[in-house]
Amino acid sequence: MKILYVITSLRTGGAEKLVVELTCWFREKGHSVDVALFDGIQTDFMQDLEKTGCKIYRFSTSGSFYSPYYPRRIFQLARVMNDYDIVHTHNTSPQFFAAIAHLFRRKPLLVTTEHNTTNDRRNKKWFLPLDRWMYNRYRKVICISDKAYDNLVSYLKHTKADVLTIKNGVNLKTFRQASPIEGFKKEGIFAIVMVAAFRPQKDQGTLIKAMAHLPLDCHLFLAGEGETWPGLEELSKTLGVEERVHFLGLRKDVPQILKSSDVVVMSSHYEGLSLSSIEGMAVDKPFVASDVDGLHEIVEGAGILVPHQDEKALAEVLLKLKEDSALRASVAASCMERASQYDFSKMAEAYLKVYSDILGEKK
Repeated sequence: MKILYVITSLRTGGAEKLVVELTCWFREKGHSVDVALFDGIQTDFMQDLEKTGCKIYRFSTSGSFYSPYYPRRIFQLARVMNDYDIVHTHNTSPQFFAAIAHLFRRKPLLVTTEHNTTNDRRNKKWFLPLDRWMYNRYRKVICISDKAYDNLVSYLKHTKADVLTIKNGVNLKTFRQASPIEGFKKEGIFAIVMVAAFRPQKDQGTLIKAMAHLPLDCHLFLAGEGETWPGLEELSKTLGVEERVHFLGLRKDVPQILKSSDVVVMSSHYEGLSLSSIEGMAVDKPFVASDVDGLHEIVEGAGILVPHQDEKALAEVLLKLKEDSALRASVAASCMERASQYDFSKMAEAYLKVYSDILGEKK
């Protein structure tokens, strides 16, 4: 089969990583998979894709005019999508523009993945008719968690869209077999690690605030990049914890960084089904997360959930883990067991079945 993945960009993020890993997996299985990018800026994920030999359509590049909602993207997409059996979109602007382009290019079957449990559109009533029209253009709407499914179906209400759940997965072997980085932390340091893009959806701020309630031998390591970084650096200075908060930037050795930690944290306002969280649970370390949609269902009964934006409660949990090695070991073991439910190969096989089924229906 011929598949085209369409996504805003290949900057840091769970959706972007999913596209790269699915592209690699399907091409290894002998399928033809290419990728279209509204923003074709060069990134590490882009380099990973280039190694697969797939065709990459870059509708804009660094230094050229870029907007995810630039109408020209509709016509750029329409020109290429008819060469494929399936066009699978990720993120809002590709979802909308592929639906519109499909009015002129009827050959490909449309599939989309819903990566979050909510978004800003759902708070604006006038978006609902447009969203219903958009989702109804798709043969399948895949949600990456049960909560994402429940929220989308509740929002759309009387939709004709065929919505299903395929839970995200990761290559567990990569994380379980990773080795700690020599010299990552000084002796006697209790290392708290969070891996996430610096975006408004994430809540590194509460974790930085929690540092003000923790002893001096607790250090926070933040891996990622994005628009909220400058404000978070300023926050750490304002709180007087800048010497204990380390901004690592975008890293390609995430499994090794996680393995070098004493505890892994995901502080967030909401998630779909966080790949970073599953990765954090797969490295034999205790995992702590905000009790919000998209994290609750993964972490409950395995890791430790703390109230949303409650830095004092978060600090109390981290301090308890620091002081109780038996608790750390127990929580880590539970997290490892939970992570085993989210294996990448199971997810990829489920995607393959979706594609095969809808192509069979077409025939």
